[in-house]
Order: sequence, then C-alpha cells, then structure tokens
Amino acid sequence: MRLEKASSKAIKYACLNFHYAKAVPSVSLAYSVFNNLNEWCGVVCFGLGATNNIAKPYGLNQGQVIELVRMALNGKQQSTTKAMAIALRIIKKDAPNVKLVVSYADSEKGHFGVIYQATNWIYTGYSVDSNLIVNGKREHRRTLGSRFGTCSSKELKKMGYNVEILKTKPKYKYIYPLDKSLIPLCKSLAKPYPKKQAQEVLPVARLASSQEEGFDSTPALKSSDDGLR
Repeated sequence: MRLEKASSKAIKYACLNFHYAKAVPSVSLAYSVFNNLNEWCGVVCFGLGATNNIAKPYGLNQGQVIELVRMALNGKQQSTTKAMAIALRIIKKDAPNVKLVVSYADSEKGHFGVIYQATNWIYTGYSVDSNLIVNGKREHRRTLGSRFGTCSSKELKKMGYNVEILKTKPKYKYIYPLDKSLIPLCKSLAKPYPKKQAQEVLPVARLASSQEEGFDSTPALKSSDDGLR
C-alpha cells in the first residue's frame, strides 16, 4: 500500500462517491491511497477545522492542530487502519508545524470510532453539536464556518439567510498527538473507549460494519485509469 498527494479531482470524486456524507469538506492536505495492485482506493483528507478555537483546548496556536475530515475509500484497500497510519506519518513530514490531529465519530450515523481505536487515538469524550438549516438546506456548522467565516445563527441571519437550529446527537471526539511532548497532556484527557453498548445510551440507526469506520465499501467505479490521483 502507498499514499501520495491527492488532486482536487480525486478528492471530489472520492468524497462524493465513496463516503456516506456525499459532500466535499474544506481540505488542506489529502492523500490518494493505492493498494498493492496499484489500484486507486480513494482519499484520506485533512483540514484546518472551521473554528479558530480548534487548538485552544491544548494550549496550541491555530495551524498547529489539524482535523481528519474524511476517509473516503472504496473498499479495495488492504487495510483501512494501515492507510490511516501511513497518512499520519506522512503528514508529520508535509506539515511539520502540526502537532495534533483531531477527528470525530458521528453517533448519529452509528459510528463510535472503530478505526481510531484500532490506530491508538485517544478518546476525550463527546462534543456537543448541532446543524443549521440554512435556506431550507441542512448544513454542518464546520462547513458553514469554512464557507462564511462564521457558524453563528445570529450572524448568518444578519447576512440575510433564513436559519433554523437542528439539534443532533453528540460526536465521539478523538485526538492523536504528532508531537511527543503532547503525549502527557493527551493522556490526561483520555477516557475509556466507547463501545457498541454505548449506543444503547445514544440510540442511532444501525449501519453496516464498513460504514462504522467512516467509509463506504461500495465497489469502485472505474477509478484506476481515469486520471484520479
């Protein structure tokens, strides 16, 4: 298995075809994943996050914390956890200022972080979340923050948008230190990994096990020869 920097075309195609969200997030760095047969399997995407406070809880500056925003894979990869591990190693070289990676498992989709637990991320608890309905379309606050510079319903209303607040179920939050000096801090924030039983507390729709890892295992459309890199 190997990873290389992904093109914008590859990012768009994988996010729209291989990920359950069917949306392209704001991406700063992304990597195309190839299996041992050199078949393209999709992308792993990182972004700076939609909030300027993403680094604040860890005493870091904006730009020192990055968010894993998508693992959009088609199921042809030998190992999803290996693709994750390789991406984390590469990002240390490509973004040396980044000291910590954050990601979320969406309980509303039945996810609880299998992939993060398998790659030794640290679970820090739930993040309270809500989506907004903007002009009749459901939007995630992080997406709105990237697009408009704010995810405040009050500010968006001032801009002339019709906004309603839609409460959603919490997300499981995971962090991964790239800088060894942050390991003690991260461990101090650690909580026991959530398991499937936790979904009895947060009832959610049951999804296929492949989707619990945040990717869609739908067989690939023709992708190895269409210039998607």
